[in-house]
Amino acid sequence: MFCDALPLAERFAAFLASEGVLRGLIGPREVPRLWERHLVNCALVADAIPLGARVCDLGSGAGLPGLVLAIARPDLRLSLVEPLLRRTTFLDEAVEVLGLHGVEVVRARAEALHGSTTYDVVTSRAVAPLGRLAQWSLPLVTPGGSMLALKGSSAQREIDESAAAIHKLGGSSVTIEQFGAHLVDAPTTVVRVQVSPICGKA
Repeated sequence: MFCDALPLAERFAAFLASEGVLRGLIGPREVPRLWERHLVNCALVADAIPLGARVCDLGSGAGLPGLVLAIARPDLRLSLVEPLLRRTTFLDEAVEVLGLHGVEVVRARAEALHGSTTYDVVTSRAVAPLGRLAQWSLPLVTPGGSMLALKGSSAQREIDESAAAIHKLGGSSVTIEQFGAHLVDAPTTVVRVQVSPICGKA
């Protein structure tokens, strides 16, 4: 899934295992399963994103999935949005160490960007329950674009609880998609919220 970018992914894994742990962005117990639980889990989502898309990764934290997507898909233009200084400092250093292009780190809350910019795709992983995530993400999605939330077994329950609010925010459809079922034992579960090309946000 990383193909020619595998050496770069290995450098990121090493950076996460060292600086990520040192700065409290990755727990020490996560190091032995960095690839399976984090890097591969995020990289599988790359197939869900259109070629050359402008992508916003909300609550990027340690760069999951934002930096992984930048490594796997150099055609993408990525904004890593994170409000905490220690995390944006880590992200800035990771971008420099990996020599990534087309990636910007933005220290801000999602709400601060509402009304000023939009993206083709807004991603997130382990940030918030779906309803709250939609409030932060959907105002940033351009008409015809989508929100991709990496979720686990709670995906359907979260959809059931937040479907009405998502529709009110302009989500025209909500689906659960799985990526990597033929490649890994635990495929990545993604909730995709599509925004109508003719935006009808309330």
